[in-house]
Amino acid sequence: MTYILNIETATKNCSVSLAKNGETILCKEIAEQGFSHAEKLHVFIEEMLKETGVSVQEIQAVAVSKGPGSYTGLRIGVSTAKGLCYALGIPLISVDTLQVLAKQVVVQNGLIVPMLDARRMEVYSAIFDINHIKRAEVQAEILTETSYDEITELVYFIGDCQEKCKTVLTKNNFHFLSEIVFPSANEMSALSFEKLINNDFEDVAYFEPFYLKDFLIAKPK
Repeated sequence: MTYILNIETATKNCSVSLAKNGETILCKEIAEQGFSHAEKLHVFIEEMLKETGVSVQEIQAVAVSKGPGSYTGLRIGVSTAKGLCYALGIPLISVDTLQVLAKQVVVQNGLIVPMLDARRMEVYSAIFDINHIKRAEVQAEILTETSYDEITELVYFIGDCQEKCKTVLTKNNFHFLSEIVFPSANEMSALSFEKLINNDFEDVAYFEPFYLKDFLIAKPK
């Protein structure tokens, strides 16, 4: 049997899951207004291993959500994943954050557009079909009244910026699934297992999160 530890910290949701053969055994997560990833992440991992009775030596790979998302959250998740891989001598797997978010949607037709807030009217987005296969690459886009006008199919929008999206995305074929807000490590299990089977690994020494945009530090006023 194959155990993979999945880490998702790209948003306010600090999420960790343990998967066996591509299925989640246990998932621990918390979404708080203030980022608590540095305090919660290692605690969640220790608690999860204790509760499942799986030792850290039994883990065969660590998967991390690679972005886009919060600079701070991604740094914490990736550094934790790298540390575990170094210490245990196991592979590092990266998973597309927006695909992880899209995996929560189960529909019979249409397109899925996961979006993460990038401040003001800008979002990180991508387009997936109902099988969660990417149809448009990840981008940072500024939403306007004409965004996605060319799509005549049903479009399901998900993510942490739905309220502001509703103000400009008003076509009849646009639907917002308000219950799906943050990506979760629960949906990483099948994705990371597939990558393990295909030996699709990252270089532990050189892997960096996919920030999409440069991180800028604002000068104090």
